[in-house]
Amino acid sequence: MLGMIGGFMAFIIVAVVILVILSSCIRIVPQAQALVVERLGGYLGTYGVGVHFLIPFIDRVAKKVNLKEQVEDFPPQPVITKDNVTMQIDTVVFFYITDPKMYAYGVERPILAIENLTATLRNIIGDLELDETLTSRETINAKMQESLDLATDPWGIKVTRVELKNIIPPAAIQEAMEKQMKAERERREAILKAEGEKKSMILVAEGNKESAVLNAEAEKEAAILRAEAEKEKKIKEAQ
Repeated sequence: MLGMIGGFMAFIIVAVVILVILSSCIRIVPQAQALVVERLGGYLGTYGVGVHFLIPFIDRVAKKVNLKEQVEDFPPQPVITKDNVTMQIDTVVFFYITDPKMYAYGVERPILAIENLTATLRNIIGDLELDETLTSRETINAKMQESLDLATDPWGIKVTRVELKNIIPPAAIQEAMEKQMKAERERREAILKAEGEKKSMILVAEGNKESAVLNAEAEKEAAILRAEAEKEKKIKEAQ
């Protein structure tokens, strides 16, 4: 009896082990993902959406790749402008994987590699003065995107967009810029106030002019009426 129970338990254990092994050999790949599969340590293929089967102990998933567009926000880095102003700029990079195989084998840590590549921002900013840097974001973004896309192409990565999120000048320059902006706002307010007062004076003058014209016309008509009345009176007296 004990032998039968022991044999039954052994059968269950073996069956469970077989089921675990079989289940580990089945891979269901969802939408916007891909699996890079190796066989005996060598690249076998890239599995797309659907159900796939691996040979136990021979095949393995080397890397699971997300094919959606991804966003990485990198910390600020110091850059120096052409006129020797040091500022902090942080970048946001949008990208997606075009080739899972190249992404898996092209570089060890792709995101870190992209972050290091954003250091090319220093070269771009180095050719611009402070004012140009603050007003040429679109140009800088385009140059960064082109540079990163070219460098990451061998890694199966497509850089679609680069954005300079924050440009932080030194505190002294920020203070000077704020004072300049305040002075500009005050100047515009003074201009608007002066223009308002001018328009008001013009309206008052035009009103006085129209009033004087109307008064003159009324006086003229009154004089004509008086003259006609005097004339009619004299005619009646003559009769």
